[in-house]
Amino acid sequence: MIIATHSGKFHADDVWAVTVLDLVYPGCELIRTRDDELIRKADFAVDVGGVWDPQAGRFDHHQKGFEGARESGVVYASAGLVWKQYGARCVEAVAQVHTGYALSRTDAREIAYAIDSDLVQYLDMSDTGAAKNAPGGYGLSAVISGFNPNWLDEQHVKNMAEAEHVRLKQFRRAMEFMADILVNAVKYRVGAMLAVDQVRQSEQLEQGKLLFLKNSALPWSTIVRKEMPKVQFVISHNLTEQRHMLHTVPATADSFQARRDLPAAWAGLRGDELAAVTGVPDAVFCHNNLFIAAATTLEGAMKMARLALEETQP
Repeated sequence: MIIATHSGKFHADDVWAVTVLDLVYPGCELIRTRDDELIRKADFAVDVGGVWDPQAGRFDHHQKGFEGARESGVVYASAGLVWKQYGARCVEAVAQVHTGYALSRTDAREIAYAIDSDLVQYLDMSDTGAAKNAPGGYGLSAVISGFNPNWLDEQHVKNMAEAEHVRLKQFRRAMEFMADILVNAVKYRVGAMLAVDQVRQSEQLEQGKLLFLKNSALPWSTIVRKEMPKVQFVISHNLTEQRHMLHTVPATADSFQARRDLPAAWAGLRGDELAAVTGVPDAVFCHNNLFIAAATTLEGAMKMARLALEETQP
């Protein structure tokens, strides 16, 4: 399999698109060119060639009259065009290799759609000039652009062939970086999906106001926020640090506001100071912003949770 993309400066959309194809078809040969004949012979043409034809492996968006856009209205660049066609297959492959879990096609499609909404569409928007994907110089598109050689690098290059060799090397470095981001995005969502039943089946205490999770690594926030309106606090067991965490429950997905804060008198206290205020000998700490605290034992965390329920208002 040969993947062709354009030579010269690269961007996040073509790096993402080539990375996806490389994960779906491991071992592909990559060529960076603007030679029409080489592009025509390639199995895939990404961000070059002037054609959008997924069945023929053509994923360009620069041609006159291009009208590809999501239902949301966000116009596709090559990242989104390849992800639209191969996103679910890429998610399946990554999940199998990196989590050992075989996703159903439905689950893979849902995860691919979520990744498009959270990540890929912003690469497209940055490439088409619709918006930056983050303020400043450290959004993903800007970070990938930084892998390009700059004039300080290129002033030592003797000819065009050597310059493109350097760019190809840097393009592959950018692919490795992008692959890590993609793998992490899939692993996070597979983990969240698999955690749903465990969170739903976890023990509810104190008339449903307190949820106990046996593993603090479980992603619980969305499930509790959407499905458990009575839960005010969550206790979880941190297996690596062997202590029990007391969490507040976020009121919304995009703010730090909680259904109920921990008691104000606990803010920023640690060890003996927190123990003196709470009466819990094994109290460890309480964050200054009152969204998390800890005790060594479950009994200690339970006592802190009951105090919090008594001393604060929802």
